[in-house]
Amino acid sequence: MARVISKTTYSSLLDSVYKLPYRNRVQTLQKLFPQLSVDTLKCVVAQECQRRMKGSHGRLTTSEAVEVLYKRYTNSISMSEEPGILIRLSDENGLTPALLARSIIERHYQKSDKTKPAKLLVSTLMKNTALIDDRDLAFETYLCLLEDDEYGPIAEATKQSVGYEYEIRLRMELEKCRVSFLHEEHLRVKGYDKTPDIKLEIPVAVDGQVINWIESKALFGDEEVHRGYLKDQLYSYWNRFGPGLVIYWFGYVEDLEKIHQNRIILIRDALPMNMIFMEQNS
Repeated sequence: MARVISKTTYSSLLDSVYKLPYRNRVQTLQKLFPQLSVDTLKCVVAQECQRRMKGSHGRLTTSEAVEVLYKRYTNSISMSEEPGILIRLSDENGLTPALLARSIIERHYQKSDKTKPAKLLVSTLMKNTALIDDRDLAFETYLCLLEDDEYGPIAEATKQSVGYEYEIRLRMELEKCRVSFLHEEHLRVKGYDKTPDIKLEIPVAVDGQVINWIESKALFGDEEVHRGYLKDQLYSYWNRFGPGLVIYWFGYVEDLEKIHQNRIILIRDALPMNMIFMEQNS
């Protein structure tokens, strides 16, 4: 399936994402864009959700807004509505289920002087809903965490697991190709602070470009995502180690390399199999 997407296709995909309900969008997108993998669609939906939350979270979680949501929740509980109250409120409100549940927990544990509970307490309760002192809220929060693919401890653990899985996959593929390298842990022992996932001990050439390091990203690369990584990570790798390669395992938008300002950082959706080794040239 296609993983390098044209700008036109990506624009059409985003338009469809914006028009669909917040939850269960991937199933519909699969029918609209059968040429794209499920992993690519999941990443695009996740990134849209994160941007939406970044822009609206403050507005949706003011003390006034949370008070309205909390009263609606407690009223629904008193009326013995079926479970899934917070999920339904999430659909109406626009907050993801886990973020909404967190706001309700904060309100539930709010002190009489309206002081919010400690963040550590709230985080602990989110990680172990059995510790919540209200049975209904504990179950509602648990349902929200199961439903939310973007936020909450379950979602975060899943993302970290997938990221690590693809780092290990990259190491295994390099070993299979008999490429000598140091990984992130090796470099940190040597005293480096910002380190790529892979530093090649002997550079290789890919499509005529020398590659000294490789960064693994288990996500989809669009311009906003890539510019963020250039600023926070990739340019510092380039300054320290020279040209490199970033792999967006779930695809990327075409022509991303044009924004690199003459700094050579190749972009691929898998480890290139056309690597040329120094021994071959000699």
